[in-house]
Amino acid sequence: MNYTKNFLGLSQVNLVSPVVRNYSIHCRTLSKSPHASHKGILINGLFPGPNVECVTNENIIVNVINKLDEPFLITWNGIKQRKTSWQDGVLGTNCPIPPNSNWTYKFQAKDQIGTYNYFPSTKLHRAAGGFGGFNIAQRSVISIPYPQPDGEFTLLVGDWYKTNFKVLQQKLDSGNPLPLPDDLLINGLRQAATFTGEPGKTYKFRVSNVGIATSINFRIQGHVLKLIEVEGAHTLQETYESLDIHVGQSVAVLVTLHGSTPKDYFIVASTRFTKPIFTTTAILRYAGSNIAASQPLPIGPTYQIHWSMKQARTFRLNLTANAARPNPQGSFHYGTIAVARTIFLENTQAKINGKLRYAVNSISYEDPATPLKLADWFNIPGVFDLNTIKDKPTFGPAILGTSVIGTTLHDFVEIIFQNNETAIQSWHLDGYSFNVVGYGSGLWTPEFRKRYNLNDGIPRHTVQVYPSGWSAVMVSLDNKGMWNLRSAIWSRNYLGQQLYVRVWNNEKSLFTETDIPPNALFCGKAKPSS
Repeated sequence: MNYTKNFLGLSQVNLVSPVVRNYSIHCRTLSKSPHASHKGILINGLFPGPNVECVTNENIIVNVINKLDEPFLITWNGIKQRKTSWQDGVLGTNCPIPPNSNWTYKFQAKDQIGTYNYFPSTKLHRAAGGFGGFNIAQRSVISIPYPQPDGEFTLLVGDWYKTNFKVLQQKLDSGNPLPLPDDLLINGLRQAATFTGEPGKTYKFRVSNVGIATSINFRIQGHVLKLIEVEGAHTLQETYESLDIHVGQSVAVLVTLHGSTPKDYFIVASTRFTKPIFTTTAILRYAGSNIAASQPLPIGPTYQIHWSMKQARTFRLNLTANAARPNPQGSFHYGTIAVARTIFLENTQAKINGKLRYAVNSISYEDPATPLKLADWFNIPGVFDLNTIKDKPTFGPAILGTSVIGTTLHDFVEIIFQNNETAIQSWHLDGYSFNVVGYGSGLWTPEFRKRYNLNDGIPRHTVQVYPSGWSAVMVSLDNKGMWNLRSAIWSRNYLGQQLYVRVWNNEKSLFTETDIPPNALFCGKAKPSS
């Protein structure tokens, strides 16, 4: 066994077969975080945390050491974790890691490539940091549908609050919404992040929106962006001057540096659908450059919703490219599969017991003391009821509840996200990629199915839903477990805009789901009596 330190400073173990990457993540607070006077969450002393780098099908072991003063969990945003929702790192599947203790995640980057990230799923910890990139490279035997880039950069872009996350949490608990963020950061910095490349060479930029509230537009002064990947799916390689990236989403683009006189250029991110608009910059530095980047900054879109929706429809799956396996990615003809069930989800804002809450189909989610997965595995009664939430919106005031939708393994499901509010929404499903088949304005009706993209809709794990509009996705429920379907806008998530999808059959087999891990934490009704 060869112990090494990778270039990110993470402890790593490499085995010949199977390949295992073993990381140790230390989570602690810093008395003063970047751009604020309050405590921030560092991973291995860094903000943002170091990237996790691996190759398709490698096994990942991550020992998370919680040095915070509160229970804590990390979730792996977009990592499918085949047959093991035990490793998901959300309160519906895992007991939180107590302070001054540790827990070890074990999962496989099974049949995945692409650009992902990790972040805290507990309370409002995500507003204080604790996030990092998670990049999965393809195996050497798998070709990619573009020339091998000369290098790559990971950019974690997100909104930032200068207020302590505990104060923000208290604001939500008292029934008040969060204000607009104070700033945008790129890799934890307001302006100083710098990415250096050689003139004439081409680089892959992996860009993730790690914010908690705000859609962004991303662009690079004097350069075009060739889109090559969205959340693990190879795309048709369209060229863009700028790209909208909504909360929780990730893309990868190719950028070719000019071969002329070296100079520096601004990398720009600005908020979407906010008044005022916040803008932040980083620097694309040409090696050997002595010319600083200069104004004006490239102009991005402002509030144009239809501009963003039109661009989103151009994100299409590359049907001629391989995925993480040798078989053609386009061999999954989702448009020819009969839909077994339609689930229609409507988000609403409500007052419950005089306080602000957010609801889905009139149910505002509350985490029980016992994780849903433990209750399901051990048949513990009184934790959740599959009849709490319905497949379509119901009339009447919103109530508190523990929402779990019961589904059958291998069902093919259509999910409609209806947004009748004036703010953009962003929805994420753990454990899966779904094909985005349509966006539209107004109230969804069955007639809109005629407009669906049933051929090359992009598979992704997070989808935006525009104000007073809808988004439709189709998903094959082939990953058994208890999976979180949530708002990626964290204040809404915290105040109830989430639920769980139980994908189940009565077969007990390691071919469909792993057993409970031997190091599982127990809490609530699952905690052994002393």
